[in-house]
Amino acid sequence: MQKHNKTGTIGIFITILILTILVIITNTHVSKFSIAEGIINKLVMPIQNGLTYLKNKIEGNSTFFEDINNLKEENKKLKQQNEELNKNLSELGIIKAENKTLREYANLTDQYTSYSTVPAYIIDRDLSNLGNVMVINVGTRQGVHENMPVVAENGVVGHVISSTENTSKVLPIIDPSSSVSAIMNISRDNIIVKGELGNNTTLKGTYISADADLILNDDVETSGLGGIYPKGLKIGKLTEIIKVPNITEQYVKIEPSVDFAKLETVLVIIK
Repeated sequence: MQKHNKTGTIGIFITILILTILVIITNTHVSKFSIAEGIINKLVMPIQNGLTYLKNKIEGNSTFFEDINNLKEENKKLKQQNEELNKNLSELGIIKAENKTLREYANLTDQYTSYSTVPAYIIDRDLSNLGNVMVINVGTRQGVHENMPVVAENGVVGHVISSTENTSKVLPIIDPSSSVSAIMNISRDNIIVKGELGNNTTLKGTYISADADLILNDDVETSGLGGIYPKGLKIGKLTEIIKVPNITEQYVKIEPSVDFAKLETVLVIIK
């Protein structure tokens, strides 16, 4: 009975306390709440702003990482496309080079229809001051042997000095050890054309007779003498006459018809 009375008393006390608080709140001026609200806002807003900034930062980083992944994927695709383009360009370059070689072979073959020939291209050079030997990609298997003449579209290149089964060495006419029996096209005077030491762009014409009628820009051709070169193959053009006190020692400068620096394809005359 006493416990029941205590419980009732406590309940009445709590009820009175709640009613008192409600009365106080009801009679409190609104401005006081505004002041309290402002204080609370000042305390809470920095925290709220910080949380908002942190949220935006996290979301921004997420977007940033997504952008990086997208860029990586795009970069990978661009690299693949670039590799494919480079491969296509390389293949196109090879095809163009092969077509160029085939056209040159065709032009050469048409130009030297009087002879039985084997087409070839240069695979190695020794363009030192002491020699200019070239290596071509045909040999005894293709019927190429020593002392066979080698020509290009514009004229004489040289002659074969040795052969293996699939390659041959060619001594060009610009080599100092080369010597070709030649004739002037207009005057019909005979000369010997030799290469010059240390000079890969000019030939020297010697053994000129004292009464030779030398004419600048006259064409110089093979004479057919000597057993290597057939008659009438173009060697070059007379560009300079060098006169010396002893008339028998005068000589001429000859510009080769063939541009040896750019030479790639040749024909070996078999017969």
